[in-house]
Amino acid sequence: MNHFQRRKGELCCEDVPLSRLAEEVGTPAYVYSKATLLRHARVFRSALRGLDVLACFAVKSAPNLALLALLAREGLGFDIVSGGELFRVLQAGGDARKVVFSGVGKRQEELAAALDAGIFQFNCESEEELQQLSRIAARKKRVAPVALRVNPEVDARTHPHIATALSTSKFGIPAERVLATYRLAASLPGIRAVGVACHIGSQIASVKPFAEAAEKMRALVLRLREDGHDIRRLDMGGGLGVPYGDGPDPPSPRQYGEALVRVLEGLDVKVLVEPGRLLVANAGVLLTRVLLRKQGRGSRRFVVVDAGMNDLLRPALYQAHHELEPVARPRRGAEVVDVVGPVCESADVLAKRRRVHPLATGDLIVMRTAGAYGMAMASQYNARPRPVEVLVDGRSWRVIRARESYKDLIRGESP
Repeated sequence: MNHFQRRKGELCCEDVPLSRLAEEVGTPAYVYSKATLLRHARVFRSALRGLDVLACFAVKSAPNLALLALLAREGLGFDIVSGGELFRVLQAGGDARKVVFSGVGKRQEELAAALDAGIFQFNCESEEELQQLSRIAARKKRVAPVALRVNPEVDARTHPHIATALSTSKFGIPAERVLATYRLAASLPGIRAVGVACHIGSQIASVKPFAEAAEKMRALVLRLREDGHDIRRLDMGGGLGVPYGDGPDPPSPRQYGEALVRVLEGLDVKVLVEPGRLLVANAGVLLTRVLLRKQGRGSRRFVVVDAGMNDLLRPALYQAHHELEPVARPRRGAEVVDVVGPVCESADVLAKRRRVHPLATGDLIVMRTAGAYGMAMASQYNARPRPVEVLVDGRSWRVIRARESYKDLIRGESP
């Protein structure tokens, strides 16, 4: 469920017409619904009530301070993959004791900063990372709580760019090296091996890969305990998909939770999960305006909008599908068009051969399900300032990130 609904024919975010926001802040603009984000967080956590769970929001999906602050006040932890994300979490009021540091390549200064902050867990991915963390922890006279990220070699059946548990993946420790790596961890000063971690991919549309991964991780926890390791944490990562409108709906949080509870109940571990897209994707839209229409060869029609791949990269990067619709009451009839942006790349296509209600120059449209990996992946390509971000709360709204100016484009540079 989301709170982007039509009222008297016009699309609104909660109680605010999107046309009003366009008048006030311009386009393109990312617009988020506070009610939707909080509802998703609460539904997800309630689906896992059968386990001792720490839900850590994947900061990479939507790192805006206002969104992080909302989730921190809800009691969520945070999954980070850089020192910059740790800085953002702390600036937003997040609790370092609920932070998990993931990622295959952590800089030594990032490891040191996370140690100083007192984070909950480091998810380490190699022997060399363990040794680096050990040296830093020993120098600081600290003990780093560590889970080793294991590659369970589960096919998540998702886009190859976001499948992270195949045998060819850069992520995680291969199964044949896991026991030896835990023995190394147990021998290193400043390291306390407390858990096991995995993450099989993103935008997963079936419960089966999660259940398969949970079964493998359960068996590994038991095997490690037999080997003398006191494993009391299990990080299952994230990856549950959301409906983008181009295929079957993914499992519900309830179905996902039931699958994990069925496998992990009674294992005596604290279960960590890392939802990102699931919480924020449907809580945000990209609001854009039609600049002009262009007739292509034959029947090909182009609708050129003021948002491009610099604002929403997913369609160009993953061939991702985002539903689009006009903000005003839709006109009668239908046409097939390519909705494209202004960027000088052939890949700058937001929707290809899409059947839509007729669109005209000046119309406002929204790209749905854009709250995750939208603004997070935006760039200044073609020297285009990044868009404004707006958070709506009932009848009120506020800018949570100002639109960039031309001066922002050259900040820190000199001729």
